Amino acid sequence: MTWKSKRFKEIEKLYDTEKKYTLEEAVDILKKCPKVKFDQGVEVSLKSGIDVKKSDQQVRGTVSLPHGIGKKVVVVVIAKGEKIKEAEQADADFFGGEDILEKIKNGWTDFDALITTPDMMKEVGKLGKVLGPRGLMPTPKAGTVTTDIAKAVKELKAGKIEFKSDKNGVISSLVGKISFEANKIVENIRTFLNAVAKARPSNAKGQFFSSLTLSSTMGPGLKIDLTSFSES
Repeated sequence: MTWKSKRFKEIEKLYDTEKKYTLEEAVDILKKCPKVKFDQGVEVSLKSGIDVKKSDQQVRGTVSLPHGIGKKVVVVVIAKGEKIKEAEQADADFFGGEDILEKIKNGWTDFDALITTPDMMKEVGKLGKVLGPRGLMPTPKAGTVTTDIAKAVKELKAGKIEFKSDKNGVISSLVGKISFEANKIVENIRTFLNAVAKARPSNAKGQFFSSLTLSSTMGPGLKIDLTSFSES
């Protein structure tokens, strides 16, 4: 017999594992779950209908969530000359050139996003083995390879996130904290889903959104009814 904690038993009473909920219902259930000692993250996990065997069907893009994700985003900038000063003035957490490159080369990845200028990409590209597996490699599509350093830093600090499908066609993302007001969590999720829908590959056939699950760090995974959400 599997042992279940008191908290787990209380959570089980709040939802039906077979039922699909509206976003509003699901957020309400997560907020009713017994509290823990930290502010839990709220995450969505979307199964897309892309053909994962086709490289041109990868889903990737960025979106600025209206209420941010509720955490301090640590931003690093690798640049030269005036662009380093621009990064400092924009409140980047770490900025520099060769010194930052060397730190990352030695395994430092204690940050959430890396921004660089086009002229530095040749050197940054050499760090692919360190940055790639952690999803930290800057790209023009994500707006992290740019000459407008100040804009990129401010957008990331304000809640701009990058999303992409994994090898199974699943797109997951943090969309806020459980302490957020319910309507703000829902608005963040809808903004995220709209952005993913717009990033749908032109050659993806059939239903694009297959299933959606909403969860909190220490809470249950709730199935979401997608019939009320338009992919257009």
